[in-house]
Amino acid sequence: MSQASEPLRPLALPLDGVRLIEASAGTGKTWTIAALYVRAVLGHGLPRPLLPPQILVVTFTEAATQELRERIRARLVEAAVAFRAGTVNEPLLGELVASYAPEQRPACARRLELAAQWMDEAAIFTIHGWSQRMLTQHAFGSGHAFAQTLEPDESELLAECVRDYWRQAFYPLDEATLAAVQAEWRTPDALLRSLLPLLGSGEATLRVDGEVLVAGEGIGGLLAA
Repeated sequence: MSQASEPLRPLALPLDGVRLIEASAGTGKTWTIAALYVRAVLGHGLPRPLLPPQILVVTFTEAATQELRERIRARLVEAAVAFRAGTVNEPLLGELVASYAPEQRPACARRLELAAQWMDEAAIFTIHGWSQRMLTQHAFGSGHAFAQTLEPDESELLAECVRDYWRQAFYPLDEATLAAVQAEWRTPDALLRSLLPLLGSGEATLRVDGEVLVAGEGIGGLLAA
């Protein structure tokens, strides 16, 4: 069941559970993320304050990660100054400062200042960058290699594999056998086009002239059938 949307209030938005914020371009998404980040550092609405490495921010491009890092750092510094001064003209920071007792504000300012200094180690990544970090950190437990390179588009890698197979399996064939292969696939790209539907459909049973192809049977067996 869908729920009706309501205007966003950055200081009242719960920071637990799953929350969806819908916004068009230029409506203040980065500003909102920075405001929520300040709240998380202070523990505003949370059981305890969080440190930058404990707050994950994920975006789409490397340029966006750098912009977010700098914007959040600047916002943390602005908030620290506001807590030191005790008053500020900006409504959001003014309301946030007012929600803390005067004797709590110096500690809040110090926490914000430390978070701003720690932003170089903040968990702000692209989707692929975060995935690669998790695979590296948990490689032993997940059974993956410690050094990995993520390929967002595997089409060229797949084409290279097919070309390698073409050279290894077809080049040594005699002329008559090779002619039978080329009657089906004239080029590696043609072979790749035949393979793609099989790769996207899970487990498949390969048949030649209606007969199941025995696992491990080579190209010679395929052509003989």
